[in-house]
Amino acid sequence: MLQIAELDLDTIDFDQCGTARGVDPIDVGALGPDRPGDAGVLALRPGPGGPPLTAGEVYVLVRLRGRPVATLTGTVPEGADPASALAALARERLRGTRPPAPERYGGLPRTSVVVATRERAGRLARALDSLLAQDHPDFEIVVVDNAPATDATRDLVEKKYAGAVRYVHEPVPGLAVAHNRGIAAADGAVLAFTDDDVIADPHWLTALSAPFADDPRIGCATGLILPARLTTPAQILLEGHGGFAKGFAPRTYDPARPPADEPLFPFTAGRFGSGANMAFRARALKAVGGFDPATGTGTPARGGDDLYAFVRILAAGHRLRYTPDALVWHHHRETPQDLRNQAYGYGAGLTAYLTAVLARRPALLPALLARLPRGLAHARAMTARREGGHGVPGQHGAHHHPWPRGLSRLERRGMLYGPLGYARARRQVRGLPLPWEER
Repeated sequence: MLQIAELDLDTIDFDQCGTARGVDPIDVGALGPDRPGDAGVLALRPGPGGPPLTAGEVYVLVRLRGRPVATLTGTVPEGADPASALAALARERLRGTRPPAPERYGGLPRTSVVVATRERAGRLARALDSLLAQDHPDFEIVVVDNAPATDATRDLVEKKYAGAVRYVHEPVPGLAVAHNRGIAAADGAVLAFTDDDVIADPHWLTALSAPFADDPRIGCATGLILPARLTTPAQILLEGHGGFAKGFAPRTYDPARPPADEPLFPFTAGRFGSGANMAFRARALKAVGGFDPATGTGTPARGGDDLYAFVRILAAGHRLRYTPDALVWHHHRETPQDLRNQAYGYGAGLTAYLTAVLARRPALLPALLARLPRGLAHARAMTARREGGHGVPGQHGAHHHPWPRGLSRLERRGMLYGPLGYARARRQVRGLPLPWEER
């Protein structure tokens, strides 16, 4: 097992080309049948678009009956068959685990997939190819080109994907603004959002939209995010310290029954999911005003648009469903500076979204204050358990993946900046109408 505790950006030795010495890439793959319900022959495949798996360190998603149940990291010995070696490791790790019951999906609602992008046509094409391969019976794809500097995205969509993908232009910069433009353009009863740096599993949209058909009180659904590549130290470090995954246990968050293990619920929105893999009931999202345009990447707030929407949906009385069957593969940031920026953005987005929630819904302040004492005690207990801990890619859902000290310091600095960033962003979008209310 790879011990990530010893891997810190400040201690890695980089050569003049930026390559890290002594840090080997980890191959990414999936073990098990691809289709839900299949119990057939074990299959080992590389991650989407990745090279064939060979000897060395390997990170794999394990599927049972086609459904994601775990990730693990193992070493394939030189000369060994990778599928046999990893299957043996998986059997040992999952001993006693019951295979998941077959899922049945029926009556799926029409769903719109909104992808906001800016000047990343190459990555966008890869994402769109995966979205067009979805097995959902009734969906559309809307690309929102956010404050573009060139015509590259428009040309890609209108030439390569003409008739299959809709192009929408949003001149005001900011991820939340772009998402709101997508809400106005979309026609689905469910609105799914993902990023241009993901590859969606073919079953992703079906699994993500199914909760809305099963439960009329569901207002939001989120899914599983795994790394598409682990080739650079920054990518390995991010995944070793938690990544974006929220575990493999389906879970429903209900404001009528606050979870005992979430004392700050619903303000611990980062535990519910991430913006690269989320969906909302359209009428519920519009009813709470959509995304706060003063949050998100591309604004001074730096992030928090997804967390804001999660809390607003829960505060309105809707349930939120996390389902690991809804899988996307995410291309993590590649460079040390990318990861430093991400750590700072995490902190800024966290306090920016809290500021946004309280600014837009001051009535929630008493609930937050009432939860703070127990929430702080819970946080101290979690921190004590993490001391001396380490991150291991493949062990998600345990909630004990601390950042290295340098990234933690950056995250705390971002937290101090977040409210100020939100205030600046809000001044910039003052008077901006909601796109679906424009006349």
